[in-house]
Amino acid sequence: MHTYTDAYQHPTSSVAVPTPPTHLTLVAYLFWILGIFGAHRFYLGRPVTGAIYFFTGGLLLVGWIIDLFLIPAMTEESDQRYRPGEIDYTLAWGLFTFLGVFGVHRLYMGKIFTGVLYLLTGGLLGVGVVYDLLTLNEQIDELNRW
Repeated sequence: MHTYTDAYQHPTSSVAVPTPPTHLTLVAYLFWILGIFGAHRFYLGRPVTGAIYFFTGGLLLVGWIIDLFLIPAMTEESDQRYRPGEIDYTLAWGLFTFLGVFGVHRLYMGKIFTGVLYLLTGGLLGVGVVYDLLTLNEQIDELNRW
């Protein structure tokens, strides 16, 4: 369960509304199943440790098991770090996970040119997919700030 410390003022209301979560704990746990590859850490905006987990098998499974207990706190931190908006982080990550090489997540984010380019080049021969794996949260955050 998320608790919200920040609130925003809805433009047509005088009542402060709690900010919606950007990352869901349940989804983080689903990505944790693939955690020895760092999937949950990439989703929660921790690309450096995600890459470390990828190359070390979740730090020889020890870090992966510890993360079972740390995911709620990591999700809260992600909710505070990233701005909610029109582009949903979880949907973008789901599209990236299953259709990233085809650029569907980029089309969803409104990046039509690069989405079509990914489709025609297999995610720029995989280089673009790795770039998005490392920066997807920041890309969405930047688009949600507009």
